Amino acid sequence: MVRALLLILAALVATPVAAAPGEDFIVIAHRGASGERPEHTLAAYERAIDQGADYIEPDLVVTKDLVLVARHENELSDTTDVADHEEFADRRRGKTIDGRLVNGWFAEDFTLAELRTLRAKERLPTLRPGNAEFDGLYTVPTFAEILRLVAAKERETGRRVGIYPELKHPEFLLQEGFDTVDLLVTALREADLDDAVDPVFVQSFEVTTLRRLNAMIEVPLVQLVASQGGPADEPSMTYAAMLSASGLAEVATYADVIGADFRLLFTAEGSPTGLVDAAHDAGLKVHGWTLRKENGFLPVAFRRPGGEGEEGCYNHMYDLLVSAKVDGVFTDDPGKVVLLPKQVWNGWCG
Repeated sequence: MVRALLLILAALVATPVAAAPGEDFIVIAHRGASGERPEHTLAAYERAIDQGADYIEPDLVVTKDLVLVARHENELSDTTDVADHEEFADRRRGKTIDGRLVNGWFAEDFTLAELRTLRAKERLPTLRPGNAEFDGLYTVPTFAEILRLVAAKERETGRRVGIYPELKHPEFLLQEGFDTVDLLVTALREADLDDAVDPVFVQSFEVTTLRRLNAMIEVPLVQLVASQGGPADEPSMTYAAMLSASGLAEVATYADVIGADFRLLFTAEGSPTGLVDAAHDAGLKVHGWTLRKENGFLPVAFRRPGGEGEEGCYNHMYDLLVSAKVDGVFTDDPGKVVLLPKQVWNGWCG
């Protein structure tokens, strides 16, 4: 694969201007501008909006008192300072989530008031030490606060800003007594953001969740798919089967977009797998995840000298995605990605 990618890299370097995306191509700020600020903070979302992202993406979990909040997972220790709070030491426990035992502190065991005493921290401090300098500055935001931020930035800038929420572990949380589907639908209706024309996508790895949403709201829905495994709520189903011609046709009955791991979009030789064309034939758009600037997240051929945290040739990864005709990309670095179609490479990442 490295040799094939090197050949592709050589061809891309010979092309002085970035590949041009489709007219409706969107840039989705993955957890905000999470390459520059701790993820899922109002600071990360606002920075992404200021940098021109088309959509911001909050992952949503729930508090004990039924408030939707933004965290990468319902387990809090990776992204907050909860472990430093002696008053919550007895809240640490183990839970089996989607078939996996997880130990830690969980958002659904805290009221919003208790959660407000925590502070966000960088999830990848070794890779992103600059982000870690912002540790302790920000609280865990509610979904309502994110919607207010978006509305305020729209008034300030005069442009629409989309939201792209993901419900995290909705089936598990439903079994725990928390219906995050209903909470999200209620929030979108109250904000008048539940129609097909509104700049909203709702995403989930779970099929039942998306089928419920499809019966409740009109906004586009996104079936997330990974390179291995299958939906947690459908143990007999695999993502591979969902991406067959018949599987895509079935997905199209309840969703509008496939949110695909990059590894599903390219072969080991670096060529398009045909998934994008197959999804388009089924009437589905494709949004790829996740474009990040650091070497550690890029194919070996697209890395530059330095460590895992050094900036690599993300521009060439972008070109591969555009050449595969994806309709949008999730990125931790929206400020860089929105500029790529306007840039001339001049071999800067050769």
